[in-house]
Amino acid sequence: MGGRVRRVVTGHDRNGKAIVISDGPAPAVRTNPLRPGHVSMDLWKTAASPVILNNAEPDPTLGPRQIHPPRNGTIIRISEIAPETDAIRNLDSQQAREVFKSMGNEGASTFGRGGRHPFMHRTETLDYAVVLSGEIDLLLDDQDVHLKAGDVVIQRGTNHAWSNRSNKPCRMLYILIDGEFERELAALFKTA
Repeated sequence: MGGRVRRVVTGHDRNGKAIVISDGPAPAVRTNPLRPGHVSMDLWKTAASPVILNNAEPDPTLGPRQIHPPRNGTIIRISEIAPETDAIRNLDSQQAREVFKSMGNEGASTFGRGGRHPFMHRTETLDYAVVLSGEIDLLLDDQDVHLKAGDVVIQRGTNHAWSNRSNKPCRMLYILIDGEFERELAALFKTA
């Protein structure tokens, strides 16, 4: 990634005054050999709503990688997506599932089950995705949307993938919020 992301975490001292708890590079940086050039950094995550604010909480970004937030939780993440190569386009469905398995949700992968790209996936989340730099294509079931720096996608549990068809890395900011499909919609996905 074009430099690690600095993360400043605030809190309170014994008297209730605002202080900096930590200031440094985001510690949860992850890569995957099946996805060359892709770097992902979880900056923070929560596991409840409302969030209990305290200074004793250990860093919630450490531990196993999860593509989706915990139940009733959130994740803020920055990812850098390298230009897509033939190696990515030629992944088989088992390799695609392995990528999602390494992110804690093998079942999210829809490639080989109607997904048209190796990184097609669906999660029960509301995702705010912001293109910070570069360009990327959002792939949906039957359409593509070309996005540039400053564009924002409100991704609402849809089957999708991100494909960098340019010759430069694309940096994305994601805010992921746990969600739940309405009953009728969930039934459609169980039969697919």
